[in-house]
Amino acid sequence: MTSELSRRERVRSAADAAVPSALADLGALVRIPSVAFPGFDRAEVEHSAEAVKALVEGIGIFDTVEVKTARVAATGEEGMPAVLATRRARNGRPTILLYAHHDVQPVGDEGLWDSPAFEPTVRNGRIYGRGAADDKAGVMAHVGALRAFVDAVGTDFDLGINLFIEGEEEAGSGSFAQFLTDNADALRADVIVVADSGNWDAATPAVTVSLRGNARFRMHVKTLDHASHSGMFGGAVPDAMLATVKLLATIWDDDGAVAVPGLHERVADTPEYDEATLRDEAGIPDGVSPIGRGTILSRIWNKPSVTVTGIDFPSVRNASNTLTPELSVVISVRVAPGQRAEDAFAAVQAHLTQNAPFGAEISFHDVDLGDAFLVDTSGWAVAQAREALAEGYGIPPVDIGVGGSIPFIADLVREFPGAQILVTGVEDPHARAHSPNESLHIDTFRHALVSEALLLEGLESTTL
Repeated sequence: MTSELSRRERVRSAADAAVPSALADLGALVRIPSVAFPGFDRAEVEHSAEAVKALVEGIGIFDTVEVKTARVAATGEEGMPAVLATRRARNGRPTILLYAHHDVQPVGDEGLWDSPAFEPTVRNGRIYGRGAADDKAGVMAHVGALRAFVDAVGTDFDLGINLFIEGEEEAGSGSFAQFLTDNADALRADVIVVADSGNWDAATPAVTVSLRGNARFRMHVKTLDHASHSGMFGGAVPDAMLATVKLLATIWDDDGAVAVPGLHERVADTPEYDEATLRDEAGIPDGVSPIGRGTILSRIWNKPSVTVTGIDFPSVRNASNTLTPELSVVISVRVAPGQRAEDAFAAVQAHLTQNAPFGAEISFHDVDLGDAFLVDTSGWAVAQAREALAEGYGIPPVDIGVGGSIPFIADLVREFPGAQILVTGVEDPHARAHSPNESLHIDTFRHALVSEALLLEGLESTTL
């Protein structure tokens, strides 16, 4: 018992010491604009993958470290580069798979950033930059925890470790399922840690136990064969924007709650969370009211939501006195846990088709589906993760749901049905992932790194 305690103390000390170098390496990764969306420079994603590969090789424990790709099933095109590292378990120890992603969201409007998006900047205990939180911090939490574990126990240990750093999560993980199939043996694990979620707050860790699914698609609306003068024909001729506005308005009721028949809700208790906290974390001005019904967290975790995230329509600068004949909108549906994304999309599609005003022609394109996820919290690995988080943060973790989606987890469950999946992360509610001024709370990162190193130590003591 004394030696086990002493080893755990050594891991804890090494993890604390590993934080500064991990943050420095995080800064170097943030400087690489690794956006995997179409139209962006693939070479930057490849640069990012090679940088991650070098960091992983530097740990010095893996049997193999490779940059690999797989084909996108829908198109046959080559997917974005991922980093895959493997180390076999010995003497009955478990294997852990550590997941994160090195691609990032586009910057958006650069004028909304207080400092350059790809220049990591420290202000008030936070590191600002695109990917500083989502999810290059997840990458460095893994790398830093592994460095600390090796510093404390050496390279001659029995725990199996696989590392998978994806390169296209933000762009939809198009080749993820094929990558799993191609590399099933290398990725197989008893415990999978997905470092791409958040925490209750900057000081309180969380275990994510539910995630909403998603159904994202483009809807095209057409009402005219050609554009016409709005003065000459306005008032008698339905333009595409009029039809679209009326159609979209049928999705929500007067409270802003989703009013689409066939979209399900999950019934589950949620922790206390007041409106003042929502306003602070989401940035709601005093004069604007929240939407929906029920407890606030039930609206975010357990009920569906629908958001219009993009529109193809003349900009304000290019506006003219014209009746627009057709336009497209991108719609994002978050699906409650317990409902298949395919069924949710079918319900939304049927609702929009049946409610199209003025006989508008409606078509659907670029459909992207991802199922929701409910974590089985009864496994031994979850108990070890809770213990490590409590020790690393100094505060017991809470179970949370997440309103966002991580669709590829359904692929992990399908490919590795016996694995225990732990969804954790380094973000806090003020991280602003996907938004301008994305940032990482440095102390949260420190605690996350320490917690993961302690989890590795605990797994090294586990015999299956």
